[in-house]
Amino acid sequence: GFLPLQGHVVRNWKVRWFVLLQDKLLYYKIEGGKKEPTPKGRILLDGCTITCPCLEYENRPLLIKLKTKTNTDYFLECCSREERDSWALDITGAIHAGHPVQVQELHRMKNSFKLLENISLHNIVERMYDSSTGIKLTRNLDQGNRYKETFTGSALVDWLISNSFAVSRFEAVTLASMLMDENFLRPVGVRSTEATRSSDPSEKFLDDSTALYMFAESSKKNTTSKEEVHFNISELSGTIVKQGFLVKQGHKRKNWKVRKFVLRADPAFLHYYDPTKEDNKPVGGFSLRGCLVSALEDNGVPAGVKGNVQGNLFKIITKNDIHYYIQASSKAERVQWIEAIKPLT
Repeated sequence: GFLPLQGHVVRNWKVRWFVLLQDKLLYYKIEGGKKEPTPKGRILLDGCTITCPCLEYENRPLLIKLKTKTNTDYFLECCSREERDSWALDITGAIHAGHPVQVQELHRMKNSFKLLENISLHNIVERMYDSSTGIKLTRNLDQGNRYKETFTGSALVDWLISNSFAVSRFEAVTLASMLMDENFLRPVGVRSTEATRSSDPSEKFLDDSTALYMFAESSKKNTTSKEEVHFNISELSGTIVKQGFLVKQGHKRKNWKVRKFVLRADPAFLHYYDPTKEDNKPVGGFSLRGCLVSALEDNGVPAGVKGNVQGNLFKIITKNDIHYYIQASSKAERVQWIEAIKPLT
């Protein structure tokens, strides 16, 4: 599958196509919408150590870090917590192929911190922002530093329980850790920041009146008009139905770029992001109301498509008659995306 990878010499991010084998992780360059036949590079897994989640980059919370036995660091970014944990589990299984007990323990740990299906992290954060019933933001002092618009760990645990998002303090701490892993919250001050380095997921967030946290976006807010803010919030406030990496043809240059697509419902929008950029803002998107979505035949290049693509194409036509050509990594993935989009049109 597609994953952004940080370069070793120039520390920028490039999207590569990764293939996991028993003893190595190969990655390929995508050129003109097609995977090149020769790997761009390889990560030897013998003696490798894996860190997941990796919190070394504040604005990239879904990282996996691989350190080879020659001390070379590789940072891979995923689309979602589920995808990250799945990749990490499979890579760890390849690293410890001769130690099945360790792999079983990893499966057990992964399944023990699964978010309930009826809980949306986006919904929790929206409720937290509510001016009347949300989490109360206050000024707090930590080792001589004054922080605005923060809340304590114990205050958030109390709020999650009182709003029926959790039934125990342990569940609330687990839920708060997930909010932090997904970059909705960030630690503030020494005590809460040091806790994020813990290897135990249940100890990354502190149920403590001296541990401070804030909304991750609080320090990055730009001054914009009320109408623009309202439009952006309403468009991006829908429940995430599906997300993943797909290859999209550009409108002007007709070149193919890997983009992270996020499908939302209520309101129904499909947004796409440039995974090589540091900010987490869409580079495009459109309403799905009135759209038509269909698969394209794989025998030959359909009209309107440029380049030597691999197939697994589908097309979305908006109600304004704008045509989007998108390429999935497999026929199964194409079917999944089409079936997810159709009910929202």
